Amino acid sequence: MTIHYPRLDDIDQQDHVLWTQLNQSDEKIRFITLMNVAEEEREALLPWLHYALQHDPSARVRQEAAQRLEGWEDTLTLQSLAHALQDPCIHVIEAATHSLSEVKQLDSAYVLAPYLQSSNYQVKVAILRALKPLRPIFLYDEICQHIKHEHVQVRREAVSALSWLQQAQAISLLADISQYDHDVEVRRIATGGLAYSQHISPELIQALMSSLHAQDWQLRVEAALTTGKLKLQALETTLVTLLQDAYWQVRIAAVRSLGLLKSQSALDGFITNFQHEMSNLRKEVALALGEIGGQQAEQLLLQHVHDPDPEVRKSIRIGLGQIRRTGDVT
Repeated sequence: MTIHYPRLDDIDQQDHVLWTQLNQSDEKIRFITLMNVAEEEREALLPWLHYALQHDPSARVRQEAAQRLEGWEDTLTLQSLAHALQDPCIHVIEAATHSLSEVKQLDSAYVLAPYLQSSNYQVKVAILRALKPLRPIFLYDEICQHIKHEHVQVRREAVSALSWLQQAQAISLLADISQYDHDVEVRRIATGGLAYSQHISPELIQALMSSLHAQDWQLRVEAALTTGKLKLQALETTLVTLLQDAYWQVRIAAVRSLGLLKSQSALDGFITNFQHEMSNLRKEVALALGEIGGQQAEQLLLQHVHDPDPEVRKSIRIGLGQIRRTGDVT
């Protein structure tokens, strides 16, 4: 086994010892030495981490290098991490994917963008995940090229990245995906992405209506939350019907959004849900009643001030306080 960690210029005696240890055949010595190198947090020593990630014969050492490169966003580090996405060891790939997902600088998107052209789906997944929080609008077309990719994980990341761009021209694409993609998670992500719309169109309403009636409860949850974020009064009646949904998770989403809509028509449905066994649902009802306000909402809250769950009682106090502060009791 031949190991040739590069000898760096202008290194002192202590660094020379580290270099000697990195070139030992013993994996444990290299692993511990690499940890010591990383803890120095010196840019001048990054070439050793790059070499470890790309050339060390030990997967354990390569994984450690991928983890330790998190937080560095120079071009060579980003390229080393991107190349590691095709490592033969899945643990190395996962470590490199995580480190790339922590990039913060928009300039990093220019370095990572070319890797979207890789034929390896794992590379595409990792790069799309890394690009998402950067919101690189200049990559809109490249991201759109992946929203119908044959591999479901690529589609999920691409649709998520597209949603984060918050571009008006993406709403039609997201509306279509939310209704017709074969994967439930892709449809859920697209449904959530509709919340960024600045214009309420019939197409948008139709897409949310479809998700509110979807067979999969996760879609109903996402659609209910998105409806509330957009404050879509047009779908208030549909939200009210979800107060009787078989899944309490859907009910919570509906309650929360009906509170944002200040829905008076939801109050009768809240009565039943205030008696539900799930305390989280009762908490949401209490908070939503505070948002809605009015005498009926206050009376409903007062009827449950002795709820057995302390968190529910706290939410009731918050709801009552909100009503009384706004003077919204008639």
